[in-house]
Amino acid sequence: MNKNTVLAWATLIMVIVGLTLIGLGVFRYDDVAGWGFASVGIGFFAIAWVFNALKGRV
Repeated sequence: MNKNTVLAWATLIMVIVGLTLIGLGVFRYDDVAGWGFASVGIGFFAIAWVFNALKGRV
């Protein structure tokens, strides 16, 4: 497994965790905690985007 494969797996895992956190924020928690879960999920998407951009450059 080379570094591009590792970054691809990390990107996929972070997208899955981000979707899970956004889903928890939308469907599970109806109060202020839902906003927190959703914002952390969006943060996971941002980091996954950076990982995806790094593929082939590192």
